[in-house]
Amino acid sequence: MQAFTLLNGLVAPLDRANVDTDAIIPKQFLKSIRRAGFGPYLFDEWRYLDHGEPDMDCTHRPLNPDFILNQPEYQGAEILLTRENFGCGSSREHAPWALEDFGFRAIIAPSFADIFYNNCFKNGLLPIVLASAIVDSLFQELSETYRLVIDLNVQQIATPTGRIIGFDIDENRKFRLLNGLDDIGLSLQQADKITAYELERAKRAPWLFTN
Repeated sequence: MQAFTLLNGLVAPLDRANVDTDAIIPKQFLKSIRRAGFGPYLFDEWRYLDHGEPDMDCTHRPLNPDFILNQPEYQGAEILLTRENFGCGSSREHAPWALEDFGFRAIIAPSFADIFYNNCFKNGLLPIVLASAIVDSLFQELSETYRLVIDLNVQQIATPTGRIIGFDIDENRKFRLLNGLDDIGLSLQQADKITAYELERAKRAPWLFTN
């Protein structure tokens, strides 16, 4: 998992509340568990004018010109600014996979659905909860080249006007993001202890380890 420390990223605005996981990555794409390759299908029903199916080549699919992520000025955006209850609906982990694969590193919203929020941290995405009034002010400041600097270490966001906005995050989740540790990576930090236990277990119960 890619570590998250300091991000100076272009912001893309998605001015919608209650964006559910089926909108983020529609159900027909859930057949794969590869964790990669979902970016082209992010917000599939909103981004394209045709119906998407798994393994489709999206290169020549007709784009919806009115959808924000299709507009040239937001290409390469790494921060998604959106509204309350983002990631509601079913608990598919494919939703953060698709957002991360598309290129997003952070999402700012007044609130997130609980399971989606937890899944973001497990996949290297930083979901930031800010008060609705602050999110409103960021939407009002937005321009085509609006960038935010997110410093996870000090838990602060710097706007182009010099405003500093603090945010809260659980210390364990912060540690995992700063060090790029998913569940497997966290377990592997104890690799020496795991190996020692396995060796000792093999001595005490050798019959468990015979073919």
